Amino acid sequence: MPTIAVTGSTGSVGGAVAAHLAEAGTPQHLLVRDPSRAPKLPGATVGTSSYADAEAATQALAGIDVLFMVSGAENAARLTDHRTFIDAAVQAGVRHIVYTSFFRAAPDATFTLARDHYFTEQHIQNSGLDHTFLRDNFYSDVMELFAGEDGVIRGPAGDGRVSLVARADVARVAARVLIGPQQHANRTYDLTGPEALSMSEVAATIADVRGRAVSFHDETLDEAYESRAVWNAPDWQNDAWVSTYTAIASGELSAVTDDVERVTGRRAMTLREVLQNG
Repeated sequence: MPTIAVTGSTGSVGGAVAAHLAEAGTPQHLLVRDPSRAPKLPGATVGTSSYADAEAATQALAGIDVLFMVSGAENAARLTDHRTFIDAAVQAGVRHIVYTSFFRAAPDATFTLARDHYFTEQHIQNSGLDHTFLRDNFYSDVMELFAGEDGVIRGPAGDGRVSLVARADVARVAARVLIGPQQHANRTYDLTGPEALSMSEVAATIADVRGRAVSFHDETLDEAYESRAVWNAPDWQNDAWVSTYTAIASGELSAVTDDVERVTGRRAMTLREVLQNG
């Protein structure tokens, strides 16, 4: 068995991955910033590290063969932090990185944060390490949080469609890859749900399952930036928020794949199923 390190175990995806590995009886090393928040799992040890601290990361990754790297929290320095952590992994002797990227990551992606993912992928490839990229589409689990207090989801998505994926499905894929990394070396998986929905259909599904009024309002670009000005966020954050919707409008996020089922043997969940199980 490879020696596996898991980042993000205090979050939704990383935590689910760690739980799957524990259930499978696979030893793992959990890398967290605050050890007191690490999940207590059989067969798991805990280490302290952050992506931005090269020295601590190198020490924490000593003896690790396979690294599950959850993308860092959204911030202006995320790409720099990613590169620092990847370089630390190389220095520590890691052989394989499994990275949670984004669907259709590209240097000119409409969704601005997908560009960070692309350049992170490039840095991993240039490192010479084996890699597996899990290119997740937007998470179906969080879509109802897009609605305001009035139940309206606002953004310039038009009639574009998005193949939302459940975080649970991403975690199942990641765990399967980590348990048998060699057969997934230097592969990229585009992780989507089994359907592509418009934002109007997303809103209607949420309304039906939750039994409350939820609707979609298609904003113009000017309206989108104006409605978000109340949060006084930096420009990069506003661009990310707005481009979430313009990426859907562009059609870049509409393709449906069967990669979840091909890796795990089980069909990906629909938005309705995620909401019903949540």
